[in-house]
Amino acid sequence: MASGKNLREFQLRLSERLRQAASEPPKAARLGVQIGERNLLVALSEVGEIVALPGEITPVPLTHEWFRGLVNLRGSLYGVSDLARFEGRDPAPMTKSTRLLAFAPRLNLNGAIVVDRMLGLQNDAALTARQPREQVPGQTWLGPDWVDSEGRRWTELKLGELAVDERFLCVNR
Repeated sequence: MASGKNLREFQLRLSERLRQAASEPPKAARLGVQIGERNLLVALSEVGEIVALPGEITPVPLTHEWFRGLVNLRGSLYGVSDLARFEGRDPAPMTKSTRLLAFAPRLNLNGAIVVDRMLGLQNDAALTARQPREQVPGQTWLGPDWVDSEGRRWTELKLGELAVDERFLCVNR
């Protein structure tokens, strides 16, 4: 009899925990990446896939220096852009930790950006909004700044905005 009572109590506690978990808002997370000295947060819904450099990036003549070229990802051609260079900073180095972050298919752009390093998932609940910074004209793809519990600064990167930016889409010189 005692084991039946313990089982019933266990089921009641488990049921209560599940009810509590269902009533709490889901914890949101974003992907943390590093481009140059900047830590960026990208919504998971805007990320297609993340891949190590797939061998050679084929250069395309008569394009801007920030457009690295084309790569074949799973049978489809993707244009590769160096976001740091696009913003007028030093080009991203190609190292073992360099990755390509492809745009999600829903953004309708077979494109990828060069990422210096992956920094993993960042929990939104652990981030605090910073004083709004002055928006740089023409950089609608950069959102608000955040600070995590360790004091690291993060900037929101909106791939959806970048995917429709006329300057970003015009790779030819």
